[in-house]
Amino acid sequence: MDDRQFRQAMGKFATGVTVITTEIEGEEHGMTANAFMSVSLNPKLVVISIGERAQMLEKIKASKKFAVNILSEEQKEYSMLFAGQIKEKREINFGYLAGLPVLKGAIAQAACEVVNEHVEGDHTLFIGKVIDIKVEDGEPLMFFNGQYRSLVPEVNVVK
Repeated sequence: MDDRQFRQAMGKFATGVTVITTEIEGEEHGMTANAFMSVSLNPKLVVISIGERAQMLEKIKASKKFAVNILSEEQKEYSMLFAGQIKEKREINFGYLAGLPVLKGAIAQAACEVVNEHVEGDHTLFIGKVIDIKVEDGEPLMFFNGQYRSLVPEVNVVK
């Protein structure tokens, strides 16, 4: 199989959209990612996957911590901004969770300390121990087949 076919097949898996954030020497950094999952309930662990060419890779290696911001359906612009699809600079008014920058309005935020990292192929997997969490109401921003989507709740029809 070729790379394009592999990407096309993986694009058939609907995901939420996250922005991974960290801070180095008082400066906030972020990147859009859908390669995120929970790993363990006890201890509370998550994993993120960062590509070898991503600027964020060295930032997380240096800070040894990161936050995961699970975006709401109203935060498509944040996803595009941190993915580099919007080129002009924007002022981001970050909030903070356990000393890490987070995006206000995200439906969930998890502050994590890196407990392990694994280089696999052209990515590094960071295992993060969740040290604080915040949850808000709202609908998630979704990504499927190369496009942003919204989750449409089912309507129960009484017959």
